[in-house]
Amino acid sequence: MSLTERKEMHVGRKTKKKTMPLAYKPVGFVLGWAGGALAGMAFQKTWKVLRHEDDAPDALDPDRGWGEILLAAAIQGAIFAAVRSAVDRTGAKAIERSTGVWPVGDKGGRD
Repeated sequence: MSLTERKEMHVGRKTKKKTMPLAYKPVGFVLGWAGGALAGMAFQKTWKVLRHEDDAPDALDPDRGWGEILLAAAIQGAIFAAVRSAVDRTGAKAIERSTGVWPVGDKGGRD
């Protein structure tokens, strides 16, 4: 491979890296929505197993105590964070496998 061909290939990769984060946004949105729905279902099932109740407490529920509300919020937050990370990572790996480019910029984190 000539030097010119290698330079063109390198420039093509740079362009692909710059445009991929923008192209990934709609995919990330759909994955995030699906992950949120999955996390909600997982939380409801987890709460039912832990407390044998169909409905988790809401922060504005006057019949629930602080401890129960904060416990539910902590469990829900942990489940949502774990599901979001799993969905984000799976989506990014799939994009990388199909395009050869990691879908986010150099910093690699969320906004």
